[in-house]
Amino acid sequence: MMERYFEQPAEFKRLQERPSLHYQVGVTPEGVEVPRSLVDEEMQMKLKSLPKECQPLTPTGPDPKWRYMWRVGPRPLTTKFQELNSEPVIPEGFPEWKETMDGWGSKMVSAIEAVAEMAAIGFGLPNDAFTSLMKQGPHLLAPTGSDLKRHGKEGTVFAGYHYDLNFLTIHGRSRFPGLSIWLRNGKKVEVKVPVGCLLIQTGKQIEWLTAGECIAGMHEVVVNSRTLDAIKAASQDNRSLWRVSSTLFSHIASDAVLKPQGHFARSPLADSYPPICAGEFVEKELAVINLKGNRGNL
Repeated sequence: MMERYFEQPAEFKRLQERPSLHYQVGVTPEGVEVPRSLVDEEMQMKLKSLPKECQPLTPTGPDPKWRYMWRVGPRPLTTKFQELNSEPVIPEGFPEWKETMDGWGSKMVSAIEAVAEMAAIGFGLPNDAFTSLMKQGPHLLAPTGSDLKRHGKEGTVFAGYHYDLNFLTIHGRSRFPGLSIWLRNGKKVEVKVPVGCLLIQTGKQIEWLTAGECIAGMHEVVVNSRTLDAIKAASQDNRSLWRVSSTLFSHIASDAVLKPQGHFARSPLADSYPPICAGEFVEKELAVINLKGNRGNL
């Protein structure tokens, strides 16, 4: 369904664009989101310290990817962060849209909740330490589309080196490879998701809740030689050349407070993670990557 949607003309897709809502519902066109590595000087310094073979490709501007934001799950009745909890946008001509998005999205959230409980137990916290904070969070199913017909050149950066600002990110296998992640030791690894499996990546909110014990995972999406092989195979089979990732960003509820949980509050690093409303944290992060007003300084 998302391949069909992304193949629509740009003027049709822009009807679902909601910049006034920080692009947190509807479509984000290509050329809007700025990769954090392009604007964060501290991150740029860290990158230069990595060995050459582990350095990410440097993007030259905003990401050439489209993304659709679809809110999953119940919304809070009252919230101080209305823009982060807005009504969904449904494109015309896709009668199965709501059922398909809600169906896949709710499965993704269930998988995240199971992992969040296991993580809490593993960290020696109450098993609902994370899931209780996720209740009525602005979870976003955010399928991302990259046009390999137009941008299928090796070395094209679809998503510049960045971390995710949310709690945990989950997605299925894309038809086209290209995702690389960085391990905690700074080593760069190309991701290969086995058939029938889902990938979960840690975001900034879980880093906050664990006082840096579980750091936000850095990653990028770039056209590489394996992507080119997949493009060739798809062309021969007359399949879509849109690279779609079925990403879901799970969030801590906007009005909940992000702060180190349980014994993590006594961590020597806890002071680096002061209490902040999750919605306020998200708004600050969105400003930096050009999705909310002018880019701010964190």
